[in-house]
Amino acid sequence: MAADVDKTSPENGNNTPPQAGNANGDFRSWICKRLWTLLLVAAVPVFALGIKYHQDVQLLKRHDESIRTLGAEGHFLFSSLDTDHDLYLSPEEFKPIAEKLTGIIPTEDFEEEETNEPDRETFTVEAKMQPLLLDSMTKSRDGFLGVSHSSLSGLRSWKSPAVPSASFSARQFRVFLPPKNKMEVGNTWWVIPSELNIFTGYLPNNRYHPPTPKGKEVLIHSLLSMFHPRPFVKSRFAPQGTVACLRASNDFYYDIVFRIHAEFQLNEVPNFPFWFTPGQFTGNVVLSKDASHVRQFRLYVPNNRSLNVDMEWLYGASESSNMEVDIGYLPQLELQSTGPSTPDVIVDQEGNVIDSKDSGEPIQFVFEDIHWTSEVSHQEATRRLDVTFYPFKKVSYLPFSEAFEQAEAEKKLVHSILLWGALDDQSCLGSGRTLRETVRESSPVLALLNESFVSSWSLVKELESLQADEQNHALSEKARLHLEKYSFPVEMMVALPNGTIVHHINANFFLDQTAMKPEEEGAPFGFSGGFEDPSTSTYISFLREGLERARAYTPQ
Repeated sequence: MAADVDKTSPENGNNTPPQAGNANGDFRSWICKRLWTLLLVAAVPVFALGIKYHQDVQLLKRHDESIRTLGAEGHFLFSSLDTDHDLYLSPEEFKPIAEKLTGIIPTEDFEEEETNEPDRETFTVEAKMQPLLLDSMTKSRDGFLGVSHSSLSGLRSWKSPAVPSASFSARQFRVFLPPKNKMEVGNTWWVIPSELNIFTGYLPNNRYHPPTPKGKEVLIHSLLSMFHPRPFVKSRFAPQGTVACLRASNDFYYDIVFRIHAEFQLNEVPNFPFWFTPGQFTGNVVLSKDASHVRQFRLYVPNNRSLNVDMEWLYGASESSNMEVDIGYLPQLELQSTGPSTPDVIVDQEGNVIDSKDSGEPIQFVFEDIHWTSEVSHQEATRRLDVTFYPFKKVSYLPFSEAFEQAEAEKKLVHSILLWGALDDQSCLGSGRTLRETVRESSPVLALLNESFVSSWSLVKELESLQADEQNHALSEKARLHLEKYSFPVEMMVALPNGTIVHHINANFFLDQTAMKPEEEGAPFGFSGGFEDPSTSTYISFLREGLERARAYTPQ
């Protein structure tokens, strides 16, 4: 029979002290174990506090080192990526920067077209092009500013579409179909979202080959490749991507208007990169709601302005190399469907082929006219696309002559902007780009402009033409007064309805001043308007000073 176990002894794990009959040694052993247990329990939080203190000290040291190395603004950007706040960037945390630098950004999953559908419909798209008018380039004619022939070699050799004609499946165009929450006429949505803004900066210039397109980018890339073999579906500068608007619908069809911001790389090694950036691509597609049929398709670069393309090229292979810029006029870059999509084969109820496109004779179809049950005008759809890309266009910007006529009628001043490239497309350069993405999107600025001004922007080249117009002396004089105050690249002005300029400021000077801290001596505008953003406060001050100066011209 097994011996009885002493269930009260410390060796058996019981916390009860030994009974009186036990030896003194056992009792002292029990006391020692109890004390060690208490000490260990007490030491754990102390030890943890010590580790925490050491970690905090190391973190503080890394923080101070980060400030010294990067400066306050650099540390802020670093911290925005450091999601776990350990002052180290893991590969996952660095991923957004890698995507920005490489231009390779994951897109949402999009199932590729099934090419083996027996009843699929296809149609032909033709490409047309009239090359850039080299004489329209403002600065870079032969020999000017040392522009070498090799710099413009890609531009000079691009005289016709890379692919004059191509066949597409109607199903490929389902990328344009509206999301479920955007099926009301007039809604806009991002087909390919923009990944850049004023804070993320821009993508590198020293690249030759576009990233591999994914998802919805594939169709856009295929279409643009008909023009040139190296299209970049996402431009280097914000806003990138593609936006669509549902212009009209009925029980079977959608009419979808779209706008694309993309660009081309025209040069190859050993020549340095040359970027060709149309102001925008726009167009529309009429397709069935299940994307089984495309009635019509068109994509083109608008040519209604005197300048519609931005060009930028490097004088070296690195990102820090000097860059030259210019703008010019492209008469035509267009894709057009030759007709509605039609089936490759026609089958009977048993699945037997009764006709096909391979039979030698084209399959004849009769298509009924489309009658829309709900629609907005093309002009309104275009405006909504503009506002989606550029929130500053929540304020209406009128043509030069219309702005002064409306200002006269409403007894307001004209908020006029004179610049080298278009303010509301990708041909806009440098400081104009910066201003439209910052101060001109500010709610306080938008409110003041709507309340007290009629707004307008104009190309320098267009005002030069107006100034030379001897048939309209009044408009010619207004153009002259504006050009008289203009300095490269962008000039913001406040004018009376008769064209008199009462206040103006150059964009570069404005940006230099708003980069100054409010307390720095020499800042020409105050920052006491209650706006935290210096550029907003400064632009508000500029507009209000224009209003104040205009009073001197108003009869008391």
